Amino acid sequence: MSVETITLGCRLNFAESEEMKRLRADNGLLTIVNSCAVTAEAERQTRQAIRRARRERPDARIVVIGCAAQLSPDAYRSMPEVDAVELRDFAAPLTVAAGYRGRVRSFVAVQTGCDHRCTFCTIWQARGPSRSLPYAAVRDAVVRELEAGAREIVLTGVDVTSYTTDGTGFGTLCQRLLGELPRLERLRLSSLDSIEIDPALMELIAGETRLMPHFHLSLQAGDDLILKRMRRRHSRGDAVRTVAAIKAARSDATIGADLIAGFPTESEEAALNTLQLLDDCDVIAGHIFPFSPRPNTPAARMPQVEREIVKARAARLRDRAAERRADWLRSLAGTRQRVLIENKERGHSDGFAPIFVAGSVRGQSGLATVTGVGDGQLIGEFA
Repeated sequence: MSVETITLGCRLNFAESEEMKRLRADNGLLTIVNSCAVTAEAERQTRQAIRRARRERPDARIVVIGCAAQLSPDAYRSMPEVDAVELRDFAAPLTVAAGYRGRVRSFVAVQTGCDHRCTFCTIWQARGPSRSLPYAAVRDAVVRELEAGAREIVLTGVDVTSYTTDGTGFGTLCQRLLGELPRLERLRLSSLDSIEIDPALMELIAGETRLMPHFHLSLQAGDDLILKRMRRRHSRGDAVRTVAAIKAARSDATIGADLIAGFPTESEEAALNTLQLLDDCDVIAGHIFPFSPRPNTPAARMPQVEREIVKARAARLRDRAAERRADWLRSLAGTRQRVLIENKERGHSDGFAPIFVAGSVRGQSGLATVTGVGDGQLIGEFA
């Protein structure tokens, strides 16, 4: 009996893959490919993973699930390597998906789906409307992961800041978990919609050291006209003010951001506004995506930016983001950072800086002195 999962895409997919692996532990020789459709490149990687899985496990049954399969089931059914495509039932009761590769850090899904209609996005079609898990189910899943050895819990979903159930918003969910579970020593949040950060979450940011101080924001662009054409619900000024409020509340806060280069109709001036946003929001972890038109989206019908220009603007954004990240890492030399080791000798600081600590072991945590910086990571030692 052997069930293998191959996961593309987001943290939610990783949590769901772990849940599926547990549910199908007795299903024989099986490979589950959990697909992603956020970009054309993600779909290419999904197809590549399927072909590689067939070469490496020729006798396994290959089942494709996830967003790409949901949006284009016939395309994946037609692949000779694929034995079956399984689609989501949006009306079925939700199960809390939780887990991740040995569980030193465990992802716990609190929500799925999305009620927004960003013009570039198909994920709302692939995952349906926003649905939140009951608080008790989330709490029980967190407890199970802690009892299984998780040292850090990451709350994840498609649009986690839209979480609401029985009058409980996302900030209140986090407050209740931390209040009721003293064993929960490290709580981290996945990507946040900056316009949905509520007062309860801001209270936690300001006063709860068990909430990790790295906040990844779904910003997408730094130009107001492009944000409007994306159908985002925040302005450039909103994003800058949100980051300022987070940093005023938490001096050690670090900011990550998703940004799209070359959105349809993007002018050079608009592209430079997005480039400047890296500085204005003090982004030290930029996830840069060159725009790729997704089928059946309004953005795919807008005037497209020439592909070479899209690539060049994405490269420029990546280069600037990399410079900012390198400067940030260098600024941490000589400091003491609270660290969790996730694999032998490697882990992350609270602010999500990667760190190498010689002689450390998986699951170890504590204060490490940063003795140097190299190869995109900190080098440290435990006192």
